[in-house]
Amino acid sequence: MRFRTGLMAAAALAAAVAFATTGEAKTFRYATTGDILGLDPHINNEGPTNTMKGNIYGSLLHRKADLSLEPDLATEWKAVDDTHWRFKLRQGVKFSNGDPFTADDVIFSFKRQTQEASDMAFALSSVKDIKKISDYEIEIETKGPDPILLLNMPNFFIVDKKFMEENNAVEVVKGAGKTNWANLHANGTGPFMVKEWVQDNRLVLERNPNYWGKDKLETNVTEAIFTPIPNDATRVAALLSGEIDMMYPVPLQDVQRLESDPNVKVQQGPELRTIFLGMDQWRKESLDMPGSGKNPFLDVRVREAFAHAIDLKAIHRVVMRGASTPTGEMIAPGINGFQEDLNTPYKYDPALSKKLLKEAGYEKGFPVTFDCPNDRYVNDEAICTAIVPMLERIGIKVTLNAQTKSLHFNKIGSASGNNTSFYMLGWTPGSYDAYNVLQNIMTMDGAGQGAWNCGRYSNPKVEQLTDQIAVTVDEKKRNEMIHEAFKIHKDDVGHIPLHQQALAWGYRSDKVAKIIQRPFNDVDLRYVTMK
Repeated sequence: MRFRTGLMAAAALAAAVAFATTGEAKTFRYATTGDILGLDPHINNEGPTNTMKGNIYGSLLHRKADLSLEPDLATEWKAVDDTHWRFKLRQGVKFSNGDPFTADDVIFSFKRQTQEASDMAFALSSVKDIKKISDYEIEIETKGPDPILLLNMPNFFIVDKKFMEENNAVEVVKGAGKTNWANLHANGTGPFMVKEWVQDNRLVLERNPNYWGKDKLETNVTEAIFTPIPNDATRVAALLSGEIDMMYPVPLQDVQRLESDPNVKVQQGPELRTIFLGMDQWRKESLDMPGSGKNPFLDVRVREAFAHAIDLKAIHRVVMRGASTPTGEMIAPGINGFQEDLNTPYKYDPALSKKLLKEAGYEKGFPVTFDCPNDRYVNDEAICTAIVPMLERIGIKVTLNAQTKSLHFNKIGSASGNNTSFYMLGWTPGSYDAYNVLQNIMTMDGAGQGAWNCGRYSNPKVEQLTDQIAVTVDEKKRNEMIHEAFKIHKDDVGHIPLHQQALAWGYRSDKVAKIIQRPFNDVDLRYVTMK
């Protein structure tokens, strides 16, 4: 699907404004493994897609390079009481098409982002209502005390009410790669605007001439060309040849090769994403065992058998080449609520796995399809390929289904009714708080919960604790409840954590003067400077 947003005159104006602002047109060309899932800011809660939204759309608050919060469309805010917040809105802001921004757009965006079909509803799950005080002041009422309301505000993307209504885009259409209006057209208040998007080929951004903070931007980039390049070797070759200025992730086997090039730098650091496996824990009959009336994953002994069959040290050493941290917990160090004593991985013990399968009545194993992305996480398909023989060693008959991330997410996600028995997923809490994982991955009972709980794991006590964590302000009590919830989930083998992957970015040091790598593994164009 190829389209252009706005008129050529608008594009020319944008280029002229950007040139006047920076003194010289600067193009930044960068690539990663797969395309974004769409331009609608209220669907597809996926890292690279959310990052692109942040370049195009504004939020009440923005997360800076050091991950602290700063004003964006809100200039100041305060808590009136335990359940009411007042936000003053920035005046004089315009969307990229010239429409003025007011409180009406915030209220419309709230109603749209909290629709049942929205994957981004989690960020506003505690919000009961948003009321207009004036054109430039709103009041947010929460359902109870919310200790992380502000942390979620960078994920509350504001759209143009008039623009969406005029184009019949009020309703959210669930699913990756959808060709509805809102997923193909963007009109935001962010520093960049969409010039052209050729799906799975390139996305071209240019400076938004109406951006309220254009005089304060650190970046001198006037045009950014984002290219999905799934093949590792092709991506590396493009960087070495100068076809692109930056790429991520760097294939682990190519780090040394890139570092030997005098015009290339490799930037490495920790990531807060946890890669894990999930299992169907809700169907009475497995998708892979039609007519049997059985779903092995309903038995905790089977889930435990899978956990003990996977050799995380081997994956770390061979597949990840040492660039990962094996984990026993669903969140990484650095996430608020991390529990060090729960971070010990399940012990690798195939003999115990066989014993558990025998006790559960599956001594001869059973068939299962393993759904895996091949262009989303570092060495994702290679990890899944390594896990297959580990499971076959204990008698499981595995069929690997590795495919591009849009197909993978649509299959395992709610868009297809969680059409999976066994799958890989990765998660970084967008709020940098443990509640986000409980809400999205480890619960099902409640509005905005379980958006990516693809195996529909649910434990009544975890559900109860999650509801309490959401409204508990006392940090000590809150962390005690987080610990209890995560301990129950781990004993249930609700999911199987694998590791936190390491970040590796490569960029042309002869072209890029500065680029800031954040542990969220996102490229915020505000912090890119070209030579």
